Amino acid sequence: MARKKSKRIYTYKCSLTEEVFKTTREAPNPNELISVKAFYELNPDEDDRPLHIKKKVEAEEELSASFDFPSE
Repeated sequence: MARKKSKRIYTYKCSLTEEVFKTTREAPNPNELISVKAFYELNPDEDDRPLHIKKKVEAEEELSASFDFPSE
């Protein structure tokens, strides 16, 4: 029987947004990793995404912000 190839999954946390993401490659400098969202926040002039993608991301952020209620 053939053996199933297993890939190692590496989990990292964005240093700015604290967002957790997974990759299949080990990062040489894991402390310097940032998420795509954080990259575009830091570099708005390099945001080359299509307009419909920007609108979709903005709508998702507004939706998630509406569910973030402050605890009393």
